[in-house]
Amino acid sequence: MTKQIIIVTGASSGFGALTARQLALAGHTVYAGMRATTGRNAPQVEAVAAYAAEHGVDLRAVELDVQSDVSVEAGIAQIIADCGRLDVVIHNAGHMSFGPAEAFTPEQFADLYDINVLSTQRVNRAALPQLRKQGKGLVLWVSSSSARGGTPPYLSPYFAAKAAMDSLAVSYAGELARWGVETSIIVPGAFTSGTNHFTHSGKPADEARSAEYASGPGADIPDTAMKGLAGLEPEDADVTDVARAIVTVVDTAHGKRPFRVHIDPSQDGAEIVNAMSDRVRAEMFRRIGLEDLLTARVN
Repeated sequence: MTKQIIIVTGASSGFGALTARQLALAGHTVYAGMRATTGRNAPQVEAVAAYAAEHGVDLRAVELDVQSDVSVEAGIAQIIADCGRLDVVIHNAGHMSFGPAEAFTPEQFADLYDINVLSTQRVNRAALPQLRKQGKGLVLWVSSSSARGGTPPYLSPYFAAKAAMDSLAVSYAGELARWGVETSIIVPGAFTSGTNHFTHSGKPADEARSAEYASGPGADIPDTAMKGLAGLEPEDADVTDVARAIVTVVDTAHGKRPFRVHIDPSQDGAEIVNAMSDRVRAEMFRRIGLEDLLTARVN
């Protein structure tokens, strides 16, 4: 295993915090990106420092608000100044919402898109010049089975944003391949426990429109959907498996990393759909004479 310099976005809690810790335990230098490090996330910064001291690992918090160009550019610049390089970018930051699609305002959709999609563009524009300069690196995207699986209702803004992010990851993969920068897409299923993903999900701003749905023919949908999702999840489902899968990808030799990895105990069908989609992409690249873009160049 070669020690990597890694940034994990959205690492104050959930998959991000778990991933940052597992990567640090694996021997890497890991920056846990989070916003408001001197404000509401100050306790998380202290927790990062305490974990690093307790386990003797190189885990550091860094101010990185993925909704701010200035913050992202400063955070990435700090990492490069500290370490002289950056090897792995992990796009994990995201936010969920729950409620009938019609009751969300366009502004709410835009905000969810900003957090889940535009955030990755900000980070890429700040970090990729360094990875391309090195001629080597990894961009790892934490997608969701909701992008292509058997998606339940009432999660539309999040699902739409994750589908867009996954599509962006696929496009970036081909464009970065000849620079020696690899792409891996991690696809977690709907883990209903073990993170605050569902607990902290956003709600529609149009309460009157929500009330119409709550008293209409689909009044049972929210409870049925959530109980159904929880029922599909095996009792031994462990969200840490997502973090462990990311560690495995990072620790895989450059040029050998998988394009996509699913961690979906509920088996919602995304793996089947993605397999077909990725095969179609590969075949198209072969047909147009760009087959070499399916794997990153190894210098």
